[in-house]
Amino acid sequence: MRSRGSQNRLSGNSFGSRVSALMLAMVATMATIYVAARLFQEAESRAYLIEELEKITGQGQSAVSLDDTLKVIACREQSKKLSVLENELAAASQEGFVPKRLQGNNEKHPTKKALLVVGVMTTFGRRKNRDAIRKAWMPAGIARRELVDTKGIVVRFVIGSSANDGDSLDKEIKAESSHTNDFVILDNQVEAPEEKAKKIKSFFIYAIGKWDAEFYAKVNDDVYVNLDSLGVVLASHLDKPRVYIGCMKSGKVFSEQTHKWHEPDWWKFGDGQSYFRHASGEVYVISKSLAQFISINSFMLRTYVHDDVSIGSWFIGLDVQHIDETKLCCSTWSPGAICVVV
Repeated sequence: MRSRGSQNRLSGNSFGSRVSALMLAMVATMATIYVAARLFQEAESRAYLIEELEKITGQGQSAVSLDDTLKVIACREQSKKLSVLENELAAASQEGFVPKRLQGNNEKHPTKKALLVVGVMTTFGRRKNRDAIRKAWMPAGIARRELVDTKGIVVRFVIGSSANDGDSLDKEIKAESSHTNDFVILDNQVEAPEEKAKKIKSFFIYAIGKWDAEFYAKVNDDVYVNLDSLGVVLASHLDKPRVYIGCMKSGKVFSEQTHKWHEPDWWKFGDGQSYFRHASGEVYVISKSLAQFISINSFMLRTYVHDDVSIGSWFIGLDVQHIDETKLCCSTWSPGAICVVV
């Protein structure tokens, strides 16, 4: 006869065997489910690849390389991601969160990309010059809007702020601006003769952020410009990615401190002391990519005493096409000239 202890051991062994069998059954079931899921996914992938391969074969190709297969898989994944992004964008649009780059230049009145943004550099005490330009070649009101819509040209006077922020000079400009609505007031830029180069840099930074255009131009407020002729000239350079257009010149570097055009950094220009080729300051035009370059690297772009020399220096080491456009030599009138200094 078996003892009670023997029966207990047998009973314990049976229970352990049942538990082990149950655990094995659970593991086997989970493994089966996992393998089935993987097989289903692989079957889907195979079906998709077979479909793509059949398409390719039907186009007369007898074999598909491993690279082609990987490209098909990558395209499928990208398609899924694109679909998700499109759904998210649609949902955001309904809530009013549309990216600014999709809204156009003006949130209330979306517009197409402009051809040219012109910044007319002006300063305090030159209201007569501005009024003369308004009468001669810078339209106002509805005509200015039509200039943008029909010819893609934006024109604004550009001015900084007084060293004594908020004084009578600033108030006069703000009053004029509220009446004419044709100013760009650079609040963080002091309006001073020695700040000309920095002011122009600030203008390009502001303009590239405000308007999406093919070209950006700097003009002095004593220059008359034929916008139609300028537009025609620029249209011929639309296929060039990086252009710097103007009346190209060079000149002597003056080291004498008493000279009117004294250059503090004269020693940087070598023994010949002659400036590199750069556009005359009355009018010059740069392409969008160059304006972007100025905006991105503004903190490290050196300014010289002359604004035209400064901007020319920024492009010396870049792959930029310098275009000597004689029609922009405003100081000497010639047939077909686009501008004239008065």
